[in-house]
Amino acid sequence: MTDSLHLVCPNCQAVNRVPSMRLAQHPNCGKCHQPIFNGKPLELTAATFQSHILNNDIPILLDFWAPWCGPCKMMAPAFVQAVVILEPRVRLAKVDTDSEQGLGNQYVIRSIPTLVLFKGGKELARQSGAMGVQDIVKWVNIHK
Repeated sequence: MTDSLHLVCPNCQAVNRVPSMRLAQHPNCGKCHQPIFNGKPLELTAATFQSHILNNDIPILLDFWAPWCGPCKMMAPAFVQAVVILEPRVRLAKVDTDSEQGLGNQYVIRSIPTLVLFKGGKELARQSGAMGVQDIVKWVNIHK
């Protein structure tokens, strides 16, 4: 890990530079003073997607889902539990493919739920299908 990391605030979208040794100390945003990690997945939109994918120095795990999808609903609690285990080493976020169809098309999402792991703006790995919390954590740790 480097001496400091760039992290995008989930509230105001400001890019913060946080010393890596302070990552586990629940850092706040320098602009809006809200927590950078809030213990739940972010809801990304087309307006916020690129900033988080390109400007976070930690990996980002995206759950492409839809509200009508049964397997997505089944996996949602496990994804929330994975946040508690993986933050602050990994940022977890969700993209609703119904309301953000352009992102679903851009990333060629053919089935949901689909997990996509990004780092430095690049896709590292992809997995379709619902998974339990331990499977999500294991899959992320293998691929990050």
